[in-house]
Amino acid sequence: MEYIKLCDSDYRFMCVVWEHAPVNSGELVKLCQEQLGWKKSTTYTVVRKMCEKGYIANEDATVSVLIPKEQVQAEESRYFVDRTFDGSLPGFITAFLGGKKISKKEAKLLKKMIDEHKEG
Repeated sequence: MEYIKLCDSDYRFMCVVWEHAPVNSGELVKLCQEQLGWKKSTTYTVVRKMCEKGYIANEDATVSVLIPKEQVQAEESRYFVDRTFDGSLPGFITAFLGGKKISKKEAKLLKKMIDEHKEG
């Protein structure tokens, strides 16, 4: 599936779905009203749109996830680094840290993650 970037409102909606799925569509309407301030019609419009995009399914009034949050976060992160830093992960990390210091524990964890993802 080709990645379709989510706008902020779609992402916030998906966060509600990821947290509660599988969820009855009526319950989802209540959750979206409480957490996002949406009307029933808005929620159902977004449910339909996200079904069409292939992120969720709505069968027998039950909304379930087709694309996990971790996959969307990974795609969003790659898109951001590619667009903002020309794909440079070191450039992103330098900007993200912005002169802040990290703990020895955080540095060790980052080094371990990098080692696990090295080519060759």
